[in-house]
Amino acid sequence: MNFQVTNIELNVGSIDVGRVTLSSLFIVGDADIIRMGSIYDTPPESLVIGPDLVPLTREE
Repeated sequence: MNFQVTNIELNVGSIDVGRVTLSSLFIVGDADIIRMGSIYDTPPESLVIGPDLVPLTREE
């Protein structure tokens, strides 16, 4: 994917990050090259793939 950005003046007073997802990238300023990588450090026996994941419901 090619993505072109034209930078203009940017003044940041403060930043408040409320939540971070499993995969996040937050940049303020210039970045000439961004390379993404991932390391998966969870043991294979704890990996859940497929319909075995059941949503929890609230008891009334």
